[in-house]
Amino acid sequence: MSAEALGDLDLDSLTYDDRGLIPVVVQDVGSAAILMVAWANREALEKTHETGRAHFWSRSRKSLWMKGETSGNTLRVVDVRADCDRDTLIVWAHPKGPACHKGTRTCFEPNPSVFELGWLWQVLQERVAAPPDKSYTARLLQKGLPRIAQKVGEEAVETVIASLAEPSPEADAELAGEAADLLYHLLVLLLARGMTPEHLAEELKRRHAARGGGA
Repeated sequence: MSAEALGDLDLDSLTYDDRGLIPVVVQDVGSAAILMVAWANREALEKTHETGRAHFWSRSRKSLWMKGETSGNTLRVVDVRADCDRDTLIVWAHPKGPACHKGTRTCFEPNPSVFELGWLWQVLQERVAAPPDKSYTARLLQKGLPRIAQKVGEEAVETVIASLAEPSPEADAELAGEAADLLYHLLVLLLARGMTPEHLAEELKRRHAARGGGA
């Protein structure tokens, strides 16, 4: 995390409780899913800023701890911001592995989010180093960009065909399946090009702003 990542966050202006702590909400910057809630003191925030990895204060152990220091499931911090009362912080981060100590992606499972891609993107990144004979994603990436682009085209055609079927529960299930295949292969294409879903998010935000907030 660069020195600019904390933005205008003045640690002296924050409202800590009588223990010198402030609650921290951690959000996946890629999917917007709320991952966990923890506590931090000034030392933890300074360490987060210094290392770019989320650090917190354990109220039970009364000690500083880094998320993932034993599990490897770290949080790479992109930004830290205070709310309007400056008594709560939000940390935007890229999670490496499950955020919850119970092994789930978030501490709020089942995730109520209707649709988000962070978990799938994380799985795809993990598959990059997998043996090709055990991972379809690894095999596809091994075949290269032209083959991946071809698969995107094939899945797009199949999605269009499925969408034109007479509406029924079976047809809807078929369309959902084809759309899922298309989305998966599109994400693999981005991965092969060294891009992320954040590139799409930034482009959509740019278009939204260019239209004055209209669709």
